Amino acid sequence: MKLRTLPDSYAVVRLQPGAELPEWVDIGPFRSVTRTEHEVSVVCRDHDVPDGESVDRGWTVLEVMGPLDFSLSGVVASLVVPLAEADLPIFVISTFESDYVLVRSSDLGRAADTLENAGHVFAA
Repeated sequence: MKLRTLPDSYAVVRLQPGAELPEWVDIGPFRSVTRTEHEVSVVCRDHDVPDGESVDRGWTVLEVMGPLDFSLSGVVASLVVPLAEADLPIFVISTFESDYVLVRSSDLGRAADTLENAGHVFAA
């Protein structure tokens, strides 16, 4: 798979179930919102999240260059298995056209080496 690293540092935020989305969620080039009966999870740029939120900061987004065909299998596994074997924490988001793996920014060098050793290529 061909990957690219998105600019900026990202955060994973937990909002209460049924919460309205604050204005800061709708800022920035990449963001993801997932609603379940238990929570609302938001991924957005770190610096857009105000103090006082339930947040885990300091993530880097790795994008699988798509679009990916729905008939492909094992795309996420080809990324997460080597990262898990390297004991690197991750957060995964899948969309209609692609997959995104978030790694701790402090682990980015090791994650990139691990993925390249597994046969993935980073775009220049």
